[in-house]
Amino acid sequence: MRQGVYVRFTIILLIVGFMIAVQYNTVQKPESRDTRDIWEIRQELSAEKQLHSELLSDIREVNETITKYENLQSESPAQALNDTLETLREKAGLTEVTSPGLELTIEPSVEGIVLGQTVSTISPDLLVRLLNEINRFNGHHISIDGKRIIQSSPIRDINGQTTVNSLVVQTPPFSILIGTDTLEDAEKLYNHLKSSMIADDFFIDNLSLRIGEPENMVTVPAFDQELENNYLKNTSKGD
Repeated sequence: MRQGVYVRFTIILLIVGFMIAVQYNTVQKPESRDTRDIWEIRQELSAEKQLHSELLSDIREVNETITKYENLQSESPAQALNDTLETLREKAGLTEVTSPGLELTIEPSVEGIVLGQTVSTISPDLLVRLLNEINRFNGHHISIDGKRIIQSSPIRDINGQTTVNSLVVQTPPFSILIGTDTLEDAEKLYNHLKSSMIADDFFIDNLSLRIGEPENMVTVPAFDQELENNYLKNTSKGD
């Protein structure tokens, strides 16, 4: 009789101990909560919608290229290939592009000059942040201080100097040319840069970001260096 009471009492203690352990674990490791405010969520949603729109645009462009190629293939296969090649060269940044766009000027800030502060160069991180802002709003063709930006362009610090395509970016002032597909895209980019916080980042580094008005014609130079290719190679005829 007494042994049965001990068994039941032990079982009750085990259950109570288990419940206390579960409660303690819950208090110590609470579920993570989403603490973002509505504005941050709206910004992420806007970025996702922008990405979705760009993907749809890319799909439409590819379909148009395929249709164009199929139509020309029966009439002039060589012309179809040349047109495709020229389009790819333009996308790769190997051709000079004249299109709507705008010009940015990076120069020492007036406040820095008055205080006698000198600017030696622009930091790679600041330059990359600016490029990210430009790319968000369809700034497809970009040159920094005359150096064309392509998909593989490195922006890094070499011996204390900021380089683009392994070429030194001169001490400010210098210009950044941006080409867009349409004048409307240029206006959207202009408004975005004007309203963003990127100019404050430049001010902290004693620099000024001057944003030019959208223009109908901006000429962005071609990439003029040899492309490195680690994966493709020429084959002899007949292979």
